[in-house]
This record gives sequence, C-alpha cells and structure tokens, in this order.
Amino acid sequence: MSHSYVPLLFFAGIGAAFAVFSVMIAPIAGPRHYNRAKLDAYECGINPTPQAEGGGKVPIKYYITAMLFIVFDIESVFLYPFAVAFDKMGLFALVEMVLFILTVFVAYAYVWRRGGLEWD
Repeated sequence: MSHSYVPLLFFAGIGAAFAVFSVMIAPIAGPRHYNRAKLDAYECGINPTPQAEGGGKVPIKYYITAMLFIVFDIESVFLYPFAVAFDKMGLFALVEMVLFILTVFVAYAYVWRRGGLEWD
C-alpha cells in the first residue's frame, strides 16, 4: 500500500525543491538596482493617479463584484461533482442541489434588484 504513494512523494519533493531553488536563486539572478519605474505601482498600463493621504476611497462595486465572483465560483465547484456523480446519487441529492441553486438564485436576484450588476 505504501508503494502507491511514491509518485506523489516524488512530485511533492520536486515541487519543494523548485520552490526552495527559486527563493535561493532570486537574489543572485534578480536585478541589483531598482529604478523609479520598477518601484512605481502598476495599474494596467495606465499612469497611477495620486491618492489622498489616508489612501483614497475605492468604490464598493469592486468588492461586490469580487463577492459575486466568489459566490458563483463556489457554486460551480459544488455543481461539477454533482453532475459527475448524478447517476449514483438518489433523489435526496437532487433535492439538495435544487435547494442550493435556489439559494444562489435568491442572492443573484437580490444583487440584480439592488443594481449591483449595472456599471455606471
């Protein structure tokens, strides 16, 4: 039984060795002197805008979009195993999945009604 874990341990060792090697070689192979452009914030090729002293306000829609992405991402993570094993599970699993999808739909309808999906 323990011989079946040998490939897993082998690849875990390769991954750990790569991580250690990358961290150790970075100071040697990396740049020695940083210039002003390297230390500047990068905003998708657009020149960064100056912010207020305490950081500046970020619109809440960014956070709402991120939370919506997480909700629908989690939904897809739960739907894939259900779709794969649908034949082996009974009526109980089908009812549970319908309840799960209804719960997510309620969240989606709430956000839609509040205007969270509209970009001004």
